[in-house]
Amino acid sequence: MYRDVSQLHFQDELNKLIKELECNDINLPAIYIEKEVIKRIPEFANKHQFRHIVIVTDDNTKKVVGDELTLFLEKEGLITQLVILTPTEHNQVIANEETLVELMLATSPETTLLIAAGSGTIHDIVRFVGHKMDIPFISVPTAASVDGFTSKGAPLILRGKKQTIQTASPIAVFADINILVRAPRELTAAGFGDILGKYTSLVDWEISRLIANEPYQARAAAMTRYALDTCINNIEKIAQRDEEGIKIIIQALIESGLVMLVLDYSRPASGGEHHLSHFLEMDMLQKNQKQHLHGAKVGVTTAIIAELYKKFVTESSLEDIKNGTVKKHWRTIKELILSIPEAEQLRSYLRKVGGPDSIQALKIEDKVVRASLNQAHNLRDRCTGLLLINQIKKTELPYPFNSSPLPM
Repeated sequence: MYRDVSQLHFQDELNKLIKELECNDINLPAIYIEKEVIKRIPEFANKHQFRHIVIVTDDNTKKVVGDELTLFLEKEGLITQLVILTPTEHNQVIANEETLVELMLATSPETTLLIAAGSGTIHDIVRFVGHKMDIPFISVPTAASVDGFTSKGAPLILRGKKQTIQTASPIAVFADINILVRAPRELTAAGFGDILGKYTSLVDWEISRLIANEPYQARAAAMTRYALDTCINNIEKIAQRDEEGIKIIIQALIESGLVMLVLDYSRPASGGEHHLSHFLEMDMLQKNQKQHLHGAKVGVTTAIIAELYKKFVTESSLEDIKNGTVKKHWRTIKELILSIPEAEQLRSYLRKVGGPDSIQALKIEDKVVRASLNQAHNLRDRCTGLLLINQIKKTELPYPFNSSPLPM
């Protein structure tokens, strides 16, 4: 599957994960991460006899890669159609019912391949539509901005609520380093923010194993942690956004997505920090406000969750815990949470890569964050530290956090 020697270690671990999960029939996407790799897409299409191809972009990614890719494909005699998704009044494409129907209507019955040319939202729209229309798709990321390029999960806004629908993964990913290094800094910073969220999501996954007996896979957790550690250890290179740094972060994002693909769920990469992020996104949609990048929100909410969790375990004692299962595992839960970096350390990482580091930087009101802390755990049927704290609290959780103890 992988075309780079430096990725062989991950490939070996992925093969072991597949064996442990007994899912040998899974179809993994071919992964190509190199310079000028989009020039190889016509060869791939011809090899697999994809003759009628729909390239899906927005106004920006049309200019970045859509027009050029159309020329490459047509030069090889392939029939192409370029679909430019309609943005909102804020010049953003949203993965909602209207946009999903737009792409379905624009995709002819003769279509044999969809190409998602863009960042996360375009991929979510294409993977859902491709799944419903039984048309395979390939991924052409235009920024190292999210970890969902290779996963099946499509986070959509349905009737104003964020829902993740399991659909289909791409059959191939063509990550062109030449394109990725030209992406705006805030997009790469968003990808780093999505990776940073693994600090809290992995702890939440362990908590769910201990408290709710939810499915847990140690190798998958270790692989996700490896992707996180690789980015932290190379943060200077990622911040510089040169070829080496961009290759490091896009590999980490793709590898995190592949772990989710094999597991068929997002537990290692999505916990309480994503619940807060989804709540903030829905609030902004309801208010018809311009959306922040997914990873930008996740990075900021990771620091908030870290601060909340640490405050909870340092202010609580074993005697305060009434739930028998939580009491039984309290020492382990406390150790897990205390292993998360301090909130200020997480914020310094975000500043280093050029991303927003606080709610103030995102221009989100404290009362909205307060509401998310008290309500976001209801968005998914998933055990997290955020859920536990809300089950134990006596009154509403405050925000900002101050010197006063939490209402436990």
